[in-house]
Amino acid sequence: MSYPAERPRRLRRTSALRGLVAETRLHPADLIQPLFVREGIDEPRPIACMPGQVQHTRDSVRKAAAAAVRAGVGGLLIFGIPAAKDRDGHGAWDPNGITQRAIADVAAEVGDATVVISDINLDEYTEHGHVGVLGPDGDVDNDATLRAYARVAEAQAAAGAHVVAPSGMMDGQVGAIRRALDAAGHHRVPIMAYAAKYDSAFYGPFRDAVESRLIGTRSTHQQDPANLRESLREVLLDVEEGADMVMVKPAGLYLDVVRRVADTVHVPVVAYQVSGEYAAIEAAAENGWIMRDRAIVESLVAIRRAGAGSVVTYWATEVAEQLPR
Repeated sequence: MSYPAERPRRLRRTSALRGLVAETRLHPADLIQPLFVREGIDEPRPIACMPGQVQHTRDSVRKAAAAAVRAGVGGLLIFGIPAAKDRDGHGAWDPNGITQRAIADVAAEVGDATVVISDINLDEYTEHGHVGVLGPDGDVDNDATLRAYARVAEAQAAAGAHVVAPSGMMDGQVGAIRRALDAAGHHRVPIMAYAAKYDSAFYGPFRDAVESRLIGTRSTHQQDPANLRESLREVLLDVEEGADMVMVKPAGLYLDVVRRVADTVHVPVVAYQVSGEYAAIEAAAENGWIMRDRAIVESLVAIRRAGAGSVVTYWATEVAEQLPR
């Protein structure tokens, strides 16, 4: 009787052996927890399409931030939801706007124990739901929006953001923000650029969570899901403009993009496991179709294995609480 010359199964026999030879590991510091903060509510408001997630009050977001720190989560990504919106999103750079207040609250709560990251965008603040200022043709005016983003970045840095993260996919946004931050004395604040953000169908639950009133599409500025080389061009432009980190969004359906970006740049790569990915796993688990906890960890390991150094995920605190330090 002949025997196999090689037996890879030897290294899978026990949990300890599998752990010893694991090529990819999750650590709490790899994870970034998004947090929604809603102006004008007295208690956290559940988000129906994202089970387990809520719109926080200013008080409850501090508690959520403290819980994330105790779990060892590497970063917190803050999204503010204003009570009122207008055409040009002026509240996004108001020093007393909900995002700036939430940043200040969370920064005061956690200090330097984790990284407070602020999203730069106008979609939560505009009555039309687009990411910037609209031109006469109804499309987003790129350069007018850059001027708005610069003001938002200054306001967020002044409020205490450790990192700013422009997500609108405007041409030149990183350079405009870098110049504005430096001119305002915030030269130590890094930029985490949403460098490869696709026009994805998986953002729906997020738009409900931030009460976006989007009219139309974002296909003129977010990337076509068919394109990969375009992502590399976008990423390299952002790095050239001064991005300290780059992001791929979504994550799970774009692992090939994550891999290529990680192989191309020499700055940290982040991937965003978006609301639709979260909702899909939660819904399938609720129906008994998949094993929830295993599916969550498997999805995160896949993103890390593809090359992401950090992962933005709505499960960050939950998963971090279960991981070894």
